[in-house]
Amino acid sequence: MAAHSGSTRTVYAALIGNFLIAITKFVAAALTGSSAMLSEGVHSLVDTGNELLLLYGLKRAARPPDRSHPLGHGRELYFWSFIVALLVFALGAGVSFYEGVSHILDPHPVEAVGTTYVVLALSFVFEGITWRIALKQFRAEKGRLGYVAAMRRSKDPTTFTVLFEDSAALLGLVIAFAGIFAADRLGRPELDGVASLGIGAVLAATAIFLARESKGLLIGEPALPKVQEAILETVRRDAAVQHANGVLTVHLGPDQVVAAVSAEFEDELTAPEIEACIERLEDAVKREHPQVVTLFVKPQSTGTWAARRQRIEPAGSGD
Repeated sequence: MAAHSGSTRTVYAALIGNFLIAITKFVAAALTGSSAMLSEGVHSLVDTGNELLLLYGLKRAARPPDRSHPLGHGRELYFWSFIVALLVFALGAGVSFYEGVSHILDPHPVEAVGTTYVVLALSFVFEGITWRIALKQFRAEKGRLGYVAAMRRSKDPTTFTVLFEDSAALLGLVIAFAGIFAADRLGRPELDGVASLGIGAVLAATAIFLARESKGLLIGEPALPKVQEAILETVRRDAAVQHANGVLTVHLGPDQVVAAVSAEFEDELTAPEIEACIERLEDAVKREHPQVVTLFVKPQSTGTWAARRQRIEPAGSGD
């Protein structure tokens, strides 16, 4: 739960920062008439809305199980993360492309360029602060993995979503500065529109990556290999278990895992003794691995387990 609270703090920090930055950018866009600045304002406003959706998803995912959702509501977070990716693409990238094309077809000089530079500099500082907060939280979660590998293996979309959004925002600010600077110095205002297209391209790429990662979590991804092995090790320690064949897991949320263990029991055990063993296994696994919210134990021979595992397609074969 500590990681969960850390993710919430990261989202709150990004929410406050993006809201203040959005207001600043819109005021600057109104004063200067810059297409790139308007695109950046829309970008920050979309990010602000996204943080609200992530907070809503975190709240909904924390609800306890009920009759309609006996395994809990953990995947609500993954659903809202996917919606965030769609909004980044539809609103952020869409408006930026529209503004860029409009400004290229009907260019007009950027006014009060000095004001624009000040706003861009302040935005870069504020955005950098929220980016560092998200980066610090992500580093604490990723361990020794590389950044891309950690993002692909992460089961908590809030941290890497905020980190990716802030990274795209910083890159967008650099593109906006380059476009406005070039438009002013070269006397070609259409370059301001070109900068908007560049910002739109960055947002589109960000949205595609976030949508891909959120889709995988929403469909259902297994727990990390070390978690699966730890569950099997707990099962193996019970004297009534002859062999722990394997385990199937799926994440319902960042800290919610459903596991199904295949185990072969000692031949001389009676049905009541097997039932007692299964209860011991459930208690032990949930005690040692709090993220396992539900455990199913299936008595099964090693040969039957191996034959059924062979019928499961390897990862990526259906892509």
